Amino acid sequence: MDHRLSIGKRLYLAVLAIFLAFALTFILYQQSREKDYKITVLDQRLQDFNFQLGETFSRDTLITEAKVNAYLRENHFPDLRVTLIRPDGRVFFDSERKDYQNIPNHSNRVEIQEAMREGSGRTVDRKSATVPESFFYSATYFPHSHFIVRSALPYNDNLINILNTDKNYLWLSLVAIVLLTVVLYRFTHRLDKNLTKLRIFASRADHNETLEVEDLAEFPDDELGEIAEKIIKIYKRYLKTRKEQDELKRQLTHNIAHELKTPVASIQGYLETIIDHPDLDPKMLQMFLSRSYAQSQRLTSLLRDISTLNVMDEVTDMHGKENVDLAKLVIEIQQETALQFEQKHMTFEDKLPDHVMMRGVRSLLYSIFRNLTDNALAYAGEGTTVTVEVRETEEYWRFRFYDTGKGVPAEHLPRLFERFYRVDKGRSRAMGGTGLGLAIVKNAVLLHRGSIKVSNRKEGGLLFEFSLAKA
Repeated sequence: MDHRLSIGKRLYLAVLAIFLAFALTFILYQQSREKDYKITVLDQRLQDFNFQLGETFSRDTLITEAKVNAYLRENHFPDLRVTLIRPDGRVFFDSERKDYQNIPNHSNRVEIQEAMREGSGRTVDRKSATVPESFFYSATYFPHSHFIVRSALPYNDNLINILNTDKNYLWLSLVAIVLLTVVLYRFTHRLDKNLTKLRIFASRADHNETLEVEDLAEFPDDELGEIAEKIIKIYKRYLKTRKEQDELKRQLTHNIAHELKTPVASIQGYLETIIDHPDLDPKMLQMFLSRSYAQSQRLTSLLRDISTLNVMDEVTDMHGKENVDLAKLVIEIQQETALQFEQKHMTFEDKLPDHVMMRGVRSLLYSIFRNLTDNALAYAGEGTTVTVEVRETEEYWRFRFYDTGKGVPAEHLPRLFERFYRVDKGRSRAMGGTGLGLAIVKNAVLLHRGSIKVSNRKEGGLLFEFSLAKA
């Protein structure tokens, strides 16, 4: 039993892992960005306070503690600690501690060094060395007045709440993650179902098992389900077509064997008679040899026609195409069969124009008109007329090939192009026909991207209408 995760589950876990990693990174980045923003806003408020205080005392040559305390009372800022520092780091005012002699030098404080270097500085969370608390420090340097104003807020619950990020977007992010996870699961689950059905189909097809099972009866209503269902339908049609082809091949093999058996049996019978009767009358001997020769000719024609059909069945893209003048080709056939027409008192009317040019395989095009002509000679009857005419369209030559005979019964018309099909089997064999001529005609027409149909004329006789692509 295969315990591997299906491709749908692997895809779900992989995409989910990537999405969660992205979501976590985004949340952390958003938190950091929001915290930095709040720190910047708070620092700006303290810098504004520092600037106002510094500007107030920038022209005061004597800054006393009473003046600074009075300013702080007038400009009250809750929980704010204010320290005034000389550039050398000595503290000369602090709102919390008054023993200035014991306050250590502040020149090594980060926010002081930054203020001296850049004009302002801050420290977000540092434990004070003079007061047992942690503060948010913001310092501003006034070079013309030679002092630094540093304001500080104690890092208590109130300040923590101010700097904390808003949690609402975290809940929104969580809801989005849940929704996307559900959507992703539904998608990958449907994908997994389709792939599982395709795997079942592939396994059963590989072992030649039936596909009429419940697992392959229904597919999810999506694009992949539609594609999977079509693949199985196409495969079922392929199996049906292959079964039909196998049946046709079986019938064809049976027909070929039957058709070959007749001339072979005749030849064998005649030869056995000749062997068994060495003193046979010369006239009788000549008759048997002539009949044997006729049957051998029929056998040769049969094998040639079978070979031609097999070649055409296997050809999908014709090679050896050339420019062919069908008008000249029909004239050749007319000349070749002139004696047969004369013997049967028949007439061949060629109504084609001087040139009927197209691209095709000359031997196959010849077989079309020759087999139709031979068919008319064999079955139209004495004293009849055979006519061929054509009409030109943009892409095709459209031919009409007909005779003035009696035609064939209507029930036989749909099967005339079948291999070995004969309307009158006894008469056809007696005339030496192979039963493959019209099958060759149809296949040759189809290979030249045309179509063909047959019908009885109202005036009497058989009518073949077919088209041949010019290129």
